[in-house]
Amino acid sequence: MVEERPPTPLGHDRGEADELMALIDRLEALFERSELAELEVESSGTGVILRSPAALAPGLDRQAASALAASLGTTDPAAASPAGVETGESPAPDESLGLHAVLAPLTGIFYTAPAPDASPYLEPGSDVREGQVIGLIEAMKLFNEIKSDITGTVVRIAAENGTLVKAKQPLIEVEPA
Repeated sequence: MVEERPPTPLGHDRGEADELMALIDRLEALFERSELAELEVESSGTGVILRSPAALAPGLDRQAASALAASLGTTDPAAASPAGVETGESPAPDESLGLHAVLAPLTGIFYTAPAPDASPYLEPGSDVREGQVIGLIEAMKLFNEIKSDITGTVVRIAAENGTLVKAKQPLIEVEPA
């Protein structure tokens, strides 16, 4: 009697899934030996993106990022960027001053303007209202508008343009109206 196996979550049969995983393992091994920062492969509707730690932490060279990832005991590239250094992460605002931090809702690259040659959404001293776009976060090749959750005056832009920000990291500090 032949046992019929259910399809995998990707819609492939078990043999195809095993072949796909073996291909991913081979691509990963080749990628780690290369000087590439990113590799994207798509076939039959299935896509894989491999990124080096240096691609996610622009301030590090590939060798330093790999060493950092190894010292942290992780293969997760996002974890290879130490808080407050390459990510541009800054400490929470001093709540005794009555400031409110608008936090990043997701991890990605933060942009303060809609285009490289455009004016920034906000500058210190400018007024911001609840629901107003304060920046963009690029994650998985999608640009997400980040909106203020408070009305007030911008005291400080906490995250630098073009840097990796982590979820719940302060982006701007606002003095509530």
